[in-house]
Amino acid sequence: MAISVPSQLFHSSKFVQVPHEKQPTELKLNSKFNRLWFGQKTTTKSHQKSCSVRTCFRTLGGGKCHSQFKLRTARCSVSTTEPSTVEKTKQMKARRDVRNIAIIAHVDHGKTTLVDAMLKQAKVFRENQSVQERIMDSNDLERERGITILSKNTAIMYKDTKINIIDTPGHSDFGGEVERVLNMVEGVLLVVDSVEGPMPQTRFVLKKALEFGHSVVVVVNKIDRSSARPDYVVNATFELFIELNATDEQATNLDFDEHKGRIVIGRVNSGTVHRGMEIKVCTSDENFRLGKVSELFVYENFTKVPAEMVEAGDICALCGISDVLIGETLADKVNGSALPGIKIEEPTVKMAFSINTSPFVGREGKHVTSRKIRERLYRELERNLAMKVEDGETADTFIISGRGTLHITILIENMRREGFEFMVGPPKVINKKVNDKLFEPYEIAIVEVPETYVGGVVELLGKRRGQMLDVQATGQENTTVVKYKIPTRGLLGLRNAILTSSRGTAILNTVFDEYGPWAGDISTRDQGSLVAFEIGTTTTYALMSSQERGQMFVGPGVDVYKGQIVGIHQRPGDLSLNVCKRKAATNVRSNKESTVVLDAPLDFSLDDCIEYIQEDELVEVTPLSVRMCKNPKIVKRTK
Repeated sequence: MAISVPSQLFHSSKFVQVPHEKQPTELKLNSKFNRLWFGQKTTTKSHQKSCSVRTCFRTLGGGKCHSQFKLRTARCSVSTTEPSTVEKTKQMKARRDVRNIAIIAHVDHGKTTLVDAMLKQAKVFRENQSVQERIMDSNDLERERGITILSKNTAIMYKDTKINIIDTPGHSDFGGEVERVLNMVEGVLLVVDSVEGPMPQTRFVLKKALEFGHSVVVVVNKIDRSSARPDYVVNATFELFIELNATDEQATNLDFDEHKGRIVIGRVNSGTVHRGMEIKVCTSDENFRLGKVSELFVYENFTKVPAEMVEAGDICALCGISDVLIGETLADKVNGSALPGIKIEEPTVKMAFSINTSPFVGREGKHVTSRKIRERLYRELERNLAMKVEDGETADTFIISGRGTLHITILIENMRREGFEFMVGPPKVINKKVNDKLFEPYEIAIVEVPETYVGGVVELLGKRRGQMLDVQATGQENTTVVKYKIPTRGLLGLRNAILTSSRGTAILNTVFDEYGPWAGDISTRDQGSLVAFEIGTTTTYALMSSQERGQMFVGPGVDVYKGQIVGIHQRPGDLSLNVCKRKAATNVRSNKESTVVLDAPLDFSLDDCIEYIQEDELVEVTPLSVRMCKNPKIVKRTK
């Protein structure tokens, strides 16, 4: 199926505009929205049909504030290129009591908060029940970082219709989580911030939704902000629809329970599935293996409820198939066939994982062997479809490829919390050769920065081979938005540099664009490292003189080893220091001891360390510590 979007696309369109309220109390739907989502009949012509992004009215009540906002309707023409598929679809009876939707958006535009509002409006919670914000962000890392990392399911009832809702990540590094669930839904809510407008990930997720032919309801969020510009955002989103002009037309998800084993989550595309049913698991290469459904569940609010049978159109979870993988089709044992597989964007960044070789190995972790690390990495592939794992040049080295450094960093953080101890090398881009020419990945980078610091940001992006595409002032907060096309190599370590240049005020967003010709050498760090000269415990006396050479990562009383990076050198090149030196004891009395004042050491997070290290450096990761060190396998001259 191909979608053709004419230029006169939005002559009668309306968008929803949602104030920046955290507890909306009422949702009213007009007749058009009811027809699309809640069960009134629509007609389909044999080769062409008119499809719409329908409208709704949203009423928000909260004390004295009570107002209504309209939606726009977007129209597009859908032409059929697979008559046989349409004929088969006609023979199926469409269910009108189930709707499956995904909420998609750029990071921090309000997806998970919108799910909170929908759950409260559906009376999922008692009136007096205390409910935390961002209910769907149940993972510890998600709540700490304030972002959605994994796609999650829930379901609510509206009148006589069951609505399955999938909350998706907004960060571009987790785009694979979005791609693998879009086959499970019939429509999407595209949330757009009323100030920022369409951002890089907005374009990516919308493009994917249109490729599946999904209906799209666009929600303009946070319109009560002082710098809101909903009219501009509406027009910019319309333009984005037009740019994503033409596209082509199931999916499984995985969960795990320590008692039930692997749980398969997916949408029933046709027919029915019942407990005890014998099925076959179809792969994309026309092979299959047999299995049996031991338990069957459907979603109600936040829980899985046992079911005897699930009909087509609903999303269910089932147990009993221990070796199923994401993207495979569970079909009838006799007549079933495989559905189209899931196409995931290729990784653009890779990192090397290896066993911990530091003198402190085994002090804090319980999983330190290459066998344990290898098993954990390959187990990650069972649910992380956008990640790849390969064996390295040696038996204790593994190459992990992902959609960005954050994608791989989340894996590292999860592993250290599980008790693993290992080392990781610096991130590297994945290049390609086309006609014997070297091509590298490029990304679109959008930086929002106060006007005062624009010069410094532009200089940084220019040094990293960035090409300016656009610059414009936005809103009423003297903010400038600069848009660049830049090699992915140039983005490594850029976030911290931009924050330093803008005194923490800049916001950087990126999304993969394309592979292009090699841009040449890029210098990402001008300063060297301060390296510990010997193993021991740091002292105040030694640090007093060491801090004159740069910024320190350690304070007094910290155990360090030879080769550990203990600070940033103020000049290019590395410098070895003795940070464990003690003051010599003498029999000469002094009338007054000098007061020692040490600068506060830099507190680098795991993300900061991975951004900092270069080719000859490693990050040592343990459950309690994150250290940086020089790679002993790479001989490099130090000062």
